[in-house]
Amino acid sequence: MRSILYVGAGSFIGGIFRYLLVTWTSQILSPSFPYGTLAVNVLGSLLIGFLAGMAESRATFTTEARLFLIVGIVGGFTTFSAFAWETFSLPQKTVGALNIALQLILGLLAVWIGHLLAHATNRFT
Repeated sequence: MRSILYVGAGSFIGGIFRYLLVTWTSQILSPSFPYGTLAVNVLGSLLIGFLAGMAESRATFTTEARLFLIVGIVGGFTTFSAFAWETFSLPQKTVGALNIALQLILGLLAVWIGHLLAHATNRFT
């Protein structure tokens, strides 16, 4: 039961951050392309890469901390269900293909960079 509470509390926080970033991004950039979801997915991928890398390289996170941070906050923050719906709903299939390519390439690149950053910080401590 405690595990569920850790994940739930983290998801609540992650969901709020997701809403704020998507809203802010759509006010600044064109609402005709899902830039907010792109930003959330890339940042979420960077965060999960970093946190998972820190957990591997330093073994400093307890099981509860992993549940709260990675499963809860980052899981509640990322929006792949929104990504799927927005891509499906885009009026032009070429724009949909561009969205898929950007989400996947930038997301995977961000995980890799976050993981490298986590291991690089281990060298300085």
